Amino acid sequence: MNCPCCSGKSYEECCKPYHTGEKHASTAEALMRSRFSAFAIPNGEYLMETTLPSKRKFHHKKDLQEWGEINTWTKLEIINKPSPTKVEFKAFYTDKDGQEQIHHELSTFKMIQNRWFYVSGEFLA
Repeated sequence: MNCPCCSGKSYEECCKPYHTGEKHASTAEALMRSRFSAFAIPNGEYLMETTLPSKRKFHHKKDLQEWGEINTWTKLEIINKPSPTKVEFKAFYTDKDGQEQIHHELSTFKMIQNRWFYVSGEFLA
């Protein structure tokens, strides 16, 4: 199966090792891609585990899992990487009503003890 993150690699050689805990993303972009794949699979547990611990109280694994399940995630486009800790992307998906949607975000990531975590996202028009 092609990896949902649109890397051009197979899921097994791209995001799956992150999802199974075999290895951790080496860059903010790699983590962002693996999180997109986790919505597409879906894998709410991974999404919570890769959220900055101090920010987890603002998220619910059930909600993350459900958002992945009710939408069909079709494409990821990296727009810009303005710094090593920021990634601007567009996530394309079809919502539960069959409407095509684009989630455009500038995400901020932080490395703690050699592991990248998602901190927050700024929605862009």
